[in-house]
Amino acid sequence: MHSQTFTLFQLGWRLSYSHDLTLQDFEAGYPARVVGVHRNALSVLSARGAASVILSAAVEPAITVGDWLLLEMEAPRVLRLLARQSLIARIAGSEHRLQPIAANLDTLFIVTSCNDDFNLSRLERYLTLAFEAGVEPVIVLTKADLCGDVGSYLDAVRTIAPAVACVPIDATSTACAEPLAAWLGGGQTVAFVGSSGVGKSTLANTLVGSAARVTGGIREGDARGRHTTTARGMFALPSGAWVIDTPGMRELRVGAVETGMNAAFDDIERLAVQCRFHDCRHQGDRGCAVEQAVAAGAMDGRRLANYRKLQREAAQVARSTKERREHDRHYGVLNRHAQRLRREKKGRDY
Repeated sequence: MHSQTFTLFQLGWRLSYSHDLTLQDFEAGYPARVVGVHRNALSVLSARGAASVILSAAVEPAITVGDWLLLEMEAPRVLRLLARQSLIARIAGSEHRLQPIAANLDTLFIVTSCNDDFNLSRLERYLTLAFEAGVEPVIVLTKADLCGDVGSYLDAVRTIAPAVACVPIDATSTACAEPLAAWLGGGQTVAFVGSSGVGKSTLANTLVGSAARVTGGIREGDARGRHTTTARGMFALPSGAWVIDTPGMRELRVGAVETGMNAAFDDIERLAVQCRFHDCRHQGDRGCAVEQAVAAGAMDGRRLANYRKLQREAAQVARSTKERREHDRHYGVLNRHAQRLRREKKGRDY
């Protein structure tokens, strides 16, 4: 728990958050930011200092690290969750529920490493996630100090995201803060995402300047890491920025991400307008400009295959969400009907 006190603006407050509050809100409570999510409680920081808030199942949607809350003036109880400026979330569970990961970010550091973990399809997933949330993505290549050909990794990234900053670093060196400084100004909030073992927690430790996070080793043979971060937390950096460390996520399922897909695969979207049919699926359709580009070697077939895969996942989530809403609506109708029958029976009994 932080012992230091911070102003709201040091905590990342923006004037736009005030648009969600009335004078009555400020009389009843005060804003606080979530810096830790635990099993039954939240750690928060505000201009009043640090506090612990007991989680309530009644607070929806699920609160995550980086969220701004309105807390009751006289006791650390949640009055409401303030509207998010951005939200990084993934799809979890067989019911395809949305699982918040980090809220109110300025930058998403997509961390991968210069070894066998490097995977362009996974990077495309993270880029889709960032663009959908309206958060600037920055690709961070760790273990650059152990790689004899960092340039090949940079070239590979440019083939899928030429306009996205890509920064090679040694996550164990304090010098790594310098190339990332542009995104680590006072009051800025960033998050690390990436699979286990790529050096997210090591980088967080180095930037924070302490070993508050436990790091684990790499399994021999496949360059995969052990899970070392099991809970999300937000940490202050010497620069005045805030960093959110997240659990390693080897599987990242996307939800309804049309905007993010359009941005992450803008080259495919540009080619798609040249297809013979406006509803071209880019999979055996006549006159498909996208498949023609793949056949001519102008586009990687892997990229098109991943684009199709993400489209299928998004469509599946959309169907599941629609079915769940229809089920909930039907259940609500039945429940209201049952309650009406109970009231009528109670009236007859009297």
